[in-house]
Amino acid sequence: MSRNEDPDFWRKARQHLIRYGGTFAPLVIERAQGSFVYDADDRPILDFTSGQMSAVLGHCHPEISAVVADYAHRLDHLFSGMLSRPVVDLAARLAEVAPGALTRSILLTTGAESNEAAIRMAKLVTGKYEVVGFAQSWHGMTGGAAAATYSAGRRGVGPAAVGSLAIPAPFGYRPRFFDASGAYDWQGELDYAFDLVDRQSCGSLAAFIAEPILSSGGIIDLPPGYMAALQRKCAERGMLLILDEAQTGVGRTGTMFACQRDGVVPDILTLSKTLGAGLPLAAVVTTAEIEERAHERGYLFYTTHVSDPLPAAIGLKVLEVVERDGLAQRAAVAGARLEQGLRGLQEKHGCIGDVRGRGLLLGVEIVQDRRTKAPAPELGAAITQACMGLGLSMNVVQLPGMGGVFRIAPPLTVSDAEIDLGVELLGQAIARCC
Repeated sequence: MSRNEDPDFWRKARQHLIRYGGTFAPLVIERAQGSFVYDADDRPILDFTSGQMSAVLGHCHPEISAVVADYAHRLDHLFSGMLSRPVVDLAARLAEVAPGALTRSILLTTGAESNEAAIRMAKLVTGKYEVVGFAQSWHGMTGGAAAATYSAGRRGVGPAAVGSLAIPAPFGYRPRFFDASGAYDWQGELDYAFDLVDRQSCGSLAAFIAEPILSSGGIIDLPPGYMAALQRKCAERGMLLILDEAQTGVGRTGTMFACQRDGVVPDILTLSKTLGAGLPLAAVVTTAEIEERAHERGYLFYTTHVSDPLPAAIGLKVLEVVERDGLAQRAAVAGARLEQGLRGLQEKHGCIGDVRGRGLLLGVEIVQDRRTKAPAPELGAAITQACMGLGLSMNVVQLPGMGGVFRIAPPLTVSDAEIDLGVELLGQAIARCC
């Protein structure tokens, strides 16, 4: 019998765990290293999602492990009114690497927490309360972040925050607006969307919160020019632009931050996942002007783990390794190799409707028919299971009106051989199911 079938383990899991969405893989994971996790039978499983889209340096990176061990022995957690060198040093380092005049940070724990803090700051600074986001967004499961999350999780829990508005994300694979030549017209779509926002608003528009690439929404990359146009819409209305770079930040898309491709500097930048390389660290980064105004108006965001030294030290090491080893540039090169492999699979398999994304954050949409783009969520789920059986961990997004969309985000340290292996295993799984 496989050690993954340990009856006592699964009995305790059934009896004592709260199920928080989806189903658990029928595996017991014992250890992880680099691009692989290992189950109870010590079977290597290539992790093509970097854990929860977070482990940009791979699992158990030796330099990160050394920092954890060091600070666990001498400085792990402090009262929120105390400061340590790692916290101040990380804030200073973020000011150096962040675009524009984003020079002040608060260090937190999760992406939801950082988005919560950013939304709270935007409301306080503007004196308004309406927050607009994309209809396919995911920003977290707490209060204001959940109110700005539209891809899932809104049913059965009562009303969201008053003033929560949504517009459609620009989606070139399934466009809804066309110009006179028949090409996708994202500008016309954006204009129409904000016309509707203006009609619904009570005159209290505080902020727009956006992911540069909507990940849980199905890897929807904002087209070149869109982010700048969105920023102009915000400026016209006195709104702040919050960019959620939980998954796109710290090199994953080929630049340190995804917004740098577009030359856009947001009013507030939120980071998480990749900043801690899989460990709990998040940040809100904004300008001195906005921070000063927030402070004058009594900005309050105490949490148990605000400004904790151990995760801050990890963030410092992550930024050091990413810059020292040229991992943003590596993401661009490795991403091109991965995309080429995925497009090769698309040529062979009619169920692959689209390949999209940027750098090492790519999506593969599975459809019933490439011509009609008819969704095939069940097929996506079957391919996911087949991948796991072959030793490849994949994550498929299933949203109404879309096929199963694989989110592919291996570590920035992934080797060419591991990329090729992942493409080969995915091809085998598709061949078994299509």
